[in-house]
Amino acid sequence: MKYGFNLLLWTTDVQEADFPTLEKLKEIGYDGVELPIFNLDVDNFAKIGTKLDELGLGRTSVTVSTDEENPISPDAEIRQKAVDRLKLAVDCAAAAGATHLCGPLHSALGSFPPSEELLGFREFAARGVARTDDEWKWCQDVLGQVADHAQANNVTLVFEYLNRFECYFANSAADAARFCREVGHPNLKMMYDTFHANIEEKCIRTAVQDCKDQMVHVHISENDRSTPGKGGVNWDASFDAIKEVGYDGWMVVEAFGLALPDLAAATKIWRRMYDTEDALATDALAFMKSRVEG
Repeated sequence: MKYGFNLLLWTTDVQEADFPTLEKLKEIGYDGVELPIFNLDVDNFAKIGTKLDELGLGRTSVTVSTDEENPISPDAEIRQKAVDRLKLAVDCAAAAGATHLCGPLHSALGSFPPSEELLGFREFAARGVARTDDEWKWCQDVLGQVADHAQANNVTLVFEYLNRFECYFANSAADAARFCREVGHPNLKMMYDTFHANIEEKCIRTAVQDCKDQMVHVHISENDRSTPGKGGVNWDASFDAIKEVGYDGWMVVEAFGLALPDLAAATKIWRRMYDTEDALATDALAFMKSRVEG
């Protein structure tokens, strides 16, 4: 197993000023970090990659889709913008030496279908609130194109399903696995995230079994988004299921705090739930190793 930490606890835009954080995570004992790719500056990510090479840290990466560049938009121009943006995110990941580009690549984060007030009752009732067949096909076309670009750059796209309060397009491991199987691209796979599974899955073992052939990444995230092991996630079921399928890739801590006001608002973090970021990172690594190696 390789243990990583998502840098979104500290920043949405990794710069030279964040190098001490990278050094601290290396000192704590992490094998790598997960880089937020929101500022699409290829040259900057090349510099970050050089520093990570010096430290001997591996790396994965994470990004999101937006309303302006939404893979499931009915507007073909917006879908093309999604292709272009995600290809540029792949370029940033490759420049940093990241092996994976993860996240809710499939649809705009926090964006939901128009309300009845906007559509009118008949159209709203006809459309419903779930994804449409067209959206499913549009997304497969977009991510298929981006996967070709990712393959050429030795990056794997990693589809992340989210809970119902953050998106409507894909809310379960079974959804994500079916999507990836249907596209059938070697560089488009999926991740399992304990936070979203805690909300959406009826049975953790079944969820992991449903996606075991497509799962190439795991996020370890507590139900309150703070220190793994100190909340309400069913960790016995989670680690037992992951071990049962023989998963042996990246296991990355995803936690959020109050340091970044915009991100705190987006992730609905209203109170501080840990002592310090360093303590959270230290405790999280010890917790994962105790469950995986103990």
